[in-house]
Amino acid sequence: MEIKVLKNVMIKNDLKAVDNRNVFLKNKVLSLNLVSSPGAGKTTLLENTLLLLHGKYRTTVIEGDLYTSRDSERLKDFDIPIVQINTEGGCHLDARMVGGALQEFALENTDIVFIENVGNLVCPASFDLGEAARVLLYAITEGEDKPKKYETMFKTADVILINKIDLASACNVNIEKVEAEIKSINNKCIVLKISALNKSSLKDWLSWLEGKLERVKKG
Repeated sequence: MEIKVLKNVMIKNDLKAVDNRNVFLKNKVLSLNLVSSPGAGKTTLLENTLLLLHGKYRTTVIEGDLYTSRDSERLKDFDIPIVQINTEGGCHLDARMVGGALQEFALENTDIVFIENVGNLVCPASFDLGEAARVLLYAITEGEDKPKKYETMFKTADVILINKIDLASACNVNIEKVEAEIKSINNKCIVLKISALNKSSLKDWLSWLEGKLERVKKG
C-alpha cells in the first residue's frame, strides 16, 4: 500500500511539473532549480548572481525552507519579487508548491526564476518542479566522497557548481578527484568551479546562464 501511495504522489507531481514547464515555456522564462545540502552556499550564490544580473534581466526568486524566511530576508534589498515557501518540516519543494508560487507574480514580466530548494541531497532529486535546468551546488567542505553517496542527485543535475574552491587545501580535498567522480556518474553535466563569495569566479556560471536564457527566449 505504501508503494502505491508513493507512486500516486510521484504521478501527480510529474503532471503538475508538466503544467509548470508549459507555463515557463509559454512566457519564455528561464527557470532554475537550485539544489544542495544545507550550508553549501545557495543563497550566497544567489546574492552575487543577482548583483551581476542587476539591470540586465528581470528576476524572481522562489525560496524554499523548512522554517523561517531568513534567506528571503537576505535578498530583499534587491527589490525583486520573492515568494517564500515554508514546508513545515518537508524535506523538498514539489511541483504543486512551485505552481502555487507562480500565481504570486507576473511571469510575463520575468526573464529568470530562481527556485532555491530546501537544503537536502536526497529528497529534491526525485521531484521535478518543471524547471528548465537543475543546478547542484556542491561545497568542497563536504569532502570528496559525496557524489557516489548521493548518486541520484548528481546524476539528475544539468549543471554542477563545485563551490568554496578556495578552501580545498584547508579541507584536504582534491578538486580534480571530485570532478572525476562527478563525471563518472554524470558525463553530460556541466561542471564549473567557483567561490560563491568571489564574484570574479562566477564568469563561466554567468556565461552559461545567459546562454541558456538566450535559447529559452528563442524558443
